[in-house]
Amino acid sequence: MLRFGILASTIPLLLVGVFAGGELSPGPRPCIALGDGAAQLAPTPWQAGLHVSFTDDASRASVRVQIVDAPEQADFTVVDDIDAAEPAGCERGESPRLIAITPTPSGADPVIHLSRDRDADYRIFVRSSRVSEREAAALIVGANAAPAHLVAALDGGS
Repeated sequence: MLRFGILASTIPLLLVGVFAGGELSPGPRPCIALGDGAAQLAPTPWQAGLHVSFTDDASRASVRVQIVDAPEQADFTVVDDIDAAEPAGCERGESPRLIAITPTPSGADPVIHLSRDRDADYRIFVRSSRVSEREAAALIVGANAAPAHLVAALDGGS
């Protein structure tokens, strides 16, 4: 009976871990400054104004991002620095544009093909222990993507 009591008491803890995504107190999320605002990865997909997904099939991609070997070749560079003298882009007091990475594409959301192929819309260089290449690609694509309501207005919709 004691074993059953121990098992029953651990189930709620396991559920909390699953729903928290393995992080009970998440750290700062990747963020970049954009002119007057900022773009940041959302803590949960439903909070994001833009969703991006990834594909291994270049023909299914709407955006191609190349991983390059040198920062001077990149449009967007992420490097972990020892000196953090520059303030973070999301600490300006404004709400950043939230971007989420989803497993499947939906609607007009960007589908990213991340590779080392030269035929790319953006080039990224990432040397970071905190930001992955996928997160950097999502940020650069999300930062440059037009919001869905503007795309609909440009296409003649409302």
